[in-house]
Amino acid sequence: MALLRDWGLTLGKWAGRPGVKVQRDSGDPDVQRVRDAAEAGDWAAVRAVLEARPESEDRTELLWAVGDTAGVERWIAPVLEAEPDAPLPLLVAGIRHISWGWEARTDALAKHVSREQFDVFHARLRTAEQWLYEVAEREPGWSSPWYGLQITGRGLEVGPATARRRFEATVRRAPHHLGAHQQQLQQVCAKWSGSHDEMHAFARTAALGAPGGTLLGQLVPYAHIEHWLALDSGADAAYIRRPEVAASLREAADHSYRHPDFQRGRGWLQLVNTFAMAFSLAGERNGARECFEAADGRVTESPWYYLDGDDPAAAYRKMRSVAGR
Repeated sequence: MALLRDWGLTLGKWAGRPGVKVQRDSGDPDVQRVRDAAEAGDWAAVRAVLEARPESEDRTELLWAVGDTAGVERWIAPVLEAEPDAPLPLLVAGIRHISWGWEARTDALAKHVSREQFDVFHARLRTAEQWLYEVAEREPGWSSPWYGLQITGRGLEVGPATARRRFEATVRRAPHHLGAHQQQLQQVCAKWSGSHDEMHAFARTAALGAPGGTLLGQLVPYAHIEHWLALDSGADAAYIRRPEVAASLREAADHSYRHPDFQRGRGWLQLVNTFAMAFSLAGERNGARECFEAADGRVTESPWYYLDGDDPAAAYRKMRSVAGR
């Protein structure tokens, strides 16, 4: 499910030795608050948390906390009937159906997914699309429905042109929406409908075209990690140890977390973990050490699960040791 969303972070789950913990959310207390309300089927409490946030990327993590909660599809149905003109219940229902669809499909390779699973997956995504388009019509300034449509679009294989239009619709409303850029990065990578060159060009243009200090700098190391993952053993190390890869990582770091305007707000921990892994693979010990010092033992599942899917913290500790931390 990591490909679907913001390469998200759950506070408090300790993994490995003391001092290292895996985090699967940003630490925002409203995330657990809205998740508890969703588990209880308390729509009034869910709505209160969501409406307290501006309709922008600030709502993204909260919406997915609700959408990933089992049973939301049951209690949101009567809410839709009771509030037929309200956009927020439709948005919640749409996001839930995206997550619910991927639950049916599972994260297995396509060859291991049955026809019946794909039928349920596609049906739920089509329902989500219907509701998300309704939200977009009712609230033309909202970015959230378009971000959701980026995700349904990849699941339904709408093609690169439609995917690009959905991405552009999201960023017209929220220009530096990290999730939207991450979804488009996946769309243009070689394993979907693009190529390594297209992926790197998109990552660099988006990262360096944004104001200094934003989270979009993360796109550059993630693109290099995606490229590295696509290569066979031997070729992968040769690629990521190229001098031009290290140079591009340093350039992106200078424009993101090293920039004087950078602030440790929501999402900063994901960014330094991604740079830590990319610098480590590239053999850039100084850059890696800098990021490990900033993370201070707080591990985000992505991207470390690419090195150890069972224990991301173990991969983090190993690379941290190599970097001399």
